[in-house]
Amino acid sequence: MTEPLDLARLQRRLAEFAAARNWQRYHTPKNLVSALSVEASELVEIFQWLTPEESARVMDDPERAPRVTDEVADVLAYLLQFCEVLGIDPLTALDAKIDRNEHRFPVPGRDASGQDDSGQDAPGSEARPDERD
Repeated sequence: MTEPLDLARLQRRLAEFAAARNWQRYHTPKNLVSALSVEASELVEIFQWLTPEESARVMDDPERAPRVTDEVADVLAYLLQFCEVLGIDPLTALDAKIDRNEHRFPVPGRDASGQDDSGQDAPGSEARPDERD
């Protein structure tokens, strides 16, 4: 039976992979973030000239779907290695960022407790993705 996937296990596997090849000396924060940027750009390249409709169906395309999956894996691999080198827990960092964004972008019409002015739960609205950090 295989061990369930989790971030810590994947980070260990990545570290072991690099160590077995004596690549740790290349895994500096600068190099890793540069590689992360390159891999993210390769993911963007797949979507560059697609219409919004085509991009929504990209995983139905037998030629593009494996490329998207591979580039997502590359981006995640470099991000996890970057976090490992700098001692960042990515899940804790993400959780804290969501907390900050909830305070930074409150739902219109709600107070800090999540209730509208009448004391009732108000329907939610979303900030546009381009408004987030």
